[in-house]
Amino acid sequence: MINVLLADDHVIIRAGLKIFIEHHVPHSVIDEAWDGDSAFKKIKDKDYHLIILDVNMPDTDSFGLVSNIISLKPEANILMFSMNAEEIYAKKYLQLGAKGYLSKASSEAEIKIALDNVINAKRYISPSLNQAFTEEVLGKKSSNPFDDLSPREFEIVLHLIRGESSAEICHALNLHTSTIGTHKARIFEKLHCSNIIDIRDLAKVYNIIPSA
Repeated sequence: MINVLLADDHVIIRAGLKIFIEHHVPHSVIDEAWDGDSAFKKIKDKDYHLIILDVNMPDTDSFGLVSNIISLKPEANILMFSMNAEEIYAKKYLQLGAKGYLSKASSEAEIKIALDNVINAKRYISPSLNQAFTEEVLGKKSSNPFDDLSPREFEIVLHLIRGESSAEICHALNLHTSTIGTHKARIFEKLHCSNIIDIRDLAKVYNIIPSA
């Protein structure tokens, strides 16, 4: 049996993916979760051959969730699933230990490749992302300053460009005020920005806009 965990806050997405996986992966047993807490609880109680995580779920720190899963089960096969631009977001999750990043706009054929790769503990990198990586290595593409941020710093940037205060970010990420302050100072330095307005403007240039 192939144990699969499907975590997404949209019922219709879970229902569609469940049908797709059941047809493509014989003898699969699919559990469902709707946020980070429900997903992590199931992962603690059961071993999965494949964990599919939506990037944006209510009350969920997806970067922290991936880190916690990998800390608990280092061999976990995690496939991120999102509408967020993969050229920007995928690297952060791959750095944390996810096996792949799949766009919700992917073709049926690409979804099958991603499922097969990650279930078998292999990396999945889409053709477009692979091309982006290649161009970056060859120096054909200008460097994205957000690539210099750590996953945690990048996550804080996402909160900042949404207009959240330090107190709100502390609450959302369960971090101390001084920790947020340290991260913000590093972010400003790495992005060469002096205030939040500058960061928002830079985020627009590089299309750092979280999607649902």
